[in-house]
Amino acid sequence: MKKYTFYSLLFLCMSIAACEDILEPKVDNTYGDEDTWRLPEKAEGVLLNAYANIDRQFDSYGNNFLDVATDNAVTNNYGSAFYTIGGGAISSPSNPLAIWGDAYTQFRNIHMFMEKGLGENIIYNLTSATTNQQHKNRLKGEAFFLRAWWGFKLLQHYGGKTNNGQALGYPIITRILTDQEATNPGLFNRNTYQECLDQISRDCDSAAYYLPTTYAGEDQIVGSAQIGRATKLAALALKSRAYTYGASPAYQPNDVTQITGMGSFTVVSNATYLANWEKAAKVSYEAITQLGNFSNLIAKNYNAAATPSEFLFRFYHNNRALETRNYPPSYLGSGFTGPSQNLVDAFPMKNGRPIGTPLSMYDPNSPYAGRDPRLDSTILRHGGSLGGVPLDMVLGGKDAQGAFPQATRTGYYLRKWLSDIPNMLDPESPQNDHHYHVLLRKTEVYLNFAEAANEAWGPTGTIPDGNISALSVLKSIRTAAGLNSDDYLGEVAGQGKSAFRALIQNERRIVLAFENHWFFDMRRWLLPLNNPVMGVKITRDTNGALQYNKYEVEKRGFNDIRYYYLPLPYDEVVKNQLVNNLGW
Repeated sequence: MKKYTFYSLLFLCMSIAACEDILEPKVDNTYGDEDTWRLPEKAEGVLLNAYANIDRQFDSYGNNFLDVATDNAVTNNYGSAFYTIGGGAISSPSNPLAIWGDAYTQFRNIHMFMEKGLGENIIYNLTSATTNQQHKNRLKGEAFFLRAWWGFKLLQHYGGKTNNGQALGYPIITRILTDQEATNPGLFNRNTYQECLDQISRDCDSAAYYLPTTYAGEDQIVGSAQIGRATKLAALALKSRAYTYGASPAYQPNDVTQITGMGSFTVVSNATYLANWEKAAKVSYEAITQLGNFSNLIAKNYNAAATPSEFLFRFYHNNRALETRNYPPSYLGSGFTGPSQNLVDAFPMKNGRPIGTPLSMYDPNSPYAGRDPRLDSTILRHGGSLGGVPLDMVLGGKDAQGAFPQATRTGYYLRKWLSDIPNMLDPESPQNDHHYHVLLRKTEVYLNFAEAANEAWGPTGTIPDGNISALSVLKSIRTAAGLNSDDYLGEVAGQGKSAFRALIQNERRIVLAFENHWFFDMRRWLLPLNNPVMGVKITRDTNGALQYNKYEVEKRGFNDIRYYYLPLPYDEVVKNQLVNNLGW
């Protein structure tokens, strides 16, 4: 590989005062291999490719959020593959979620940098040997983190059971392969899921050892100018996520768990199953002790000028792309993302009780009154507002179904992550705003702990040598969100582990909505995947009263257990004779 594409502006674009993502990295073809590993900015550029190829915005799935392939939402971007994917349009030769090639390309960049970019012949600081070593240590930590990141992405997308009951991951590669090795199919066998998890864990530990806890101050190596790069806290959070996935029932071999049908499984080895969850809880707890308290995500965080402390690893962009794609048409957007009635119904009342349950105080004739405050910071609904202008979802209103060709299909529009600047898309004077693509945040780690602790010790059991439980974590999260009663949590905790599991899953669905988690969470939990997507049509009767009528918007075609896993790329299966996932 004699010539490289270098992303020399990338690290500037990740800082608080970063450039917009529309700035294109420049191709530098004036340097060959020898110069690349002699000039520090060129060597670092190879590593920066592994950052540059991470998705830059939440709606990176064909200009959609991945939620549109679940019962959380639908898209009206009919030309997108993710419009059809919800109907089950996935196959080994054609998988819109495929990341295999990207991941292994970044492994190669990372390994080239590890083997060639940290040697004595490259000096990152000419004036201070100490500063030069600090720079190399940080870059080494970043390399370990990025290898863990891309390894987890492979595990998230391709990890799964096989027809013979194994739980497999991806072929682990930790060095540059020779040309002869790269063309030898016998070298590429899928490692077990556990082996992949162990590799990711080791890389996260190494990253945490070399990386600063955070970036702050004026120091050129670990100062605030480096915000956006990997940190120790990000490595701990990634490890927490990996172990939470690794303990999930979908990723155990058949001698631990067995799938018995769509939405059901049995635990074969309770001791092993519990041990996996105990390990996951301990890993998340270790992260929590370093992270400190989380912050409730509120609307002003979406476009904050400075990175909120809640965000552990994020990308930054300053534009109006999300708004152009997702604002309602009456606000000059394309309304791509339509949150579902299913998701709206998942939000409880402000008193913490699910709608329709005793004592919830839910009124179906006024369905948005007295609800969890997170509903309005996530979804635009009738009676809400955007940029100070009220939304009218009543049939015939400016924002209702049929008002425009790209008007809502569900009766709702997206709010989360969007700017609330008035007249933002005005054709004569359009405006940009700060945006974040948050890849890791504190609250997810707390939710990971709650999930694992509940499985390991039940709702109220505390981690050994610790003083928090699944119940106490959920209390903290819901209190921070503005819910005013814990009574319902206590009642469900008294019903045992299974009931509290469902509550945690619902809380995670709410908190992490439109962060591209739900698609994978449903699969790792082995939940039903074929629930139809529901919407609401609002009409006004002869007396002027509003009527809210729920209806089916779109079916979900994931009606076979094979859809719990994604297929491996067809070319890789044929070329390297890899064992594919169950049913593929």
